Amino acid sequence: MSTVYDCAQPDRRLAGLTAAASAVRAGQLVVLPTDTVYGLGCDAFSATAVQALLSAKGRGRDMPVPVLVGSWSTVDGLVLGVPASARALIEAFWPGGLSLVLRHAPSLSWDLGDTRGTVMLRMPLHPVALELLREVGPMAVSSANRSGLPPATTIGQAREQLADRVGVFLDGGPAGQVASTIVDLTADHPVVLREGAVSAAAIGEVLGHAVHGAS
Repeated sequence: MSTVYDCAQPDRRLAGLTAAASAVRAGQLVVLPTDTVYGLGCDAFSATAVQALLSAKGRGRDMPVPVLVGSWSTVDGLVLGVPASARALIEAFWPGGLSLVLRHAPSLSWDLGDTRGTVMLRMPLHPVALELLREVGPMAVSSANRSGLPPATTIGQAREQLADRVGVFLDGGPAGQVASTIVDLTADHPVVLREGAVSAAAIGEVLGHAVHGAS
């Protein structure tokens, strides 16, 4: 039986965050609001939970799950190295609608799907999401929808699509509808894989040179 917590009410928000943190630590799935769309999330370091997330979405391992973090410093423990370009973009746009693809640290015991040694990281600009992330640590989070259907921008849409696959739903009100911009920093030059909330021009301004999309 799933429970919805209205995070606009302080007591329900506290109860919801407590329930969500317990669920994540128990390897269960939760739905949380972000500054882009609602997310379906779990413990990033639980391979079983990540597989349950992929199954709930009806999605294969060929589409690995991104990771959300609650602070800039968390990134240092997750990746092989933070290049200067990544540091500059993090300082300029986090928390916010920019996802960065980096080489993950080989020592990490996680399985996010067929990542080919990379991980996509983002720090969301949403108080409920940040509070949960700071409580439980990095979470594997994908859009809260069944594969092939539109991402949920309300808790009702998320419940309609995911129903009893999720134990805790955190209602943060209507979510923004613009997806994050994705920048791949694993090669010699940054590549914009998807332009969304942050423009390629704004990224280029921070980096001091134009950035291009994947060919």
